[in-house]
Amino acid sequence: MHELSVVFEVVKTVEKFVQSNNLVKVDKVVLQIGELSSMIPKYVEACYPAAVDGTILENTKLEIEILPGNALCKNCDKVFNLIKNNKICPNCQSDSWELLGGREFLIKEIVAC
Repeated sequence: MHELSVVFEVVKTVEKFVQSNNLVKVDKVVLQIGELSSMIPKYVEACYPAAVDGTILENTKLEIEILPGNALCKNCDKVFNLIKNNKICPNCQSDSWELLGGREFLIKEIVAC
């Protein structure tokens, strides 16, 4: 489970941000995870309490936003979700597409009190 090491890196990054901006307390950390990324949101959620234990983020809430794995069909220019459509354009049945998003893993927001 590589999620734990990634979540530890998120915690380090947020801690550095908190210190460099002289924040006292963080209420919430918001992550964006693409549905095509290698990160599994439920594992990230499960790892989070262990990663923040004993840190300034110990009592923070974690919010995860899932970003869709969308593609642009090169044949008909329609945007579609790769997972829901088994990598086939539902409009023209083409399997020729360009990835638009879904592999992201981002710290979107740090909410300080």
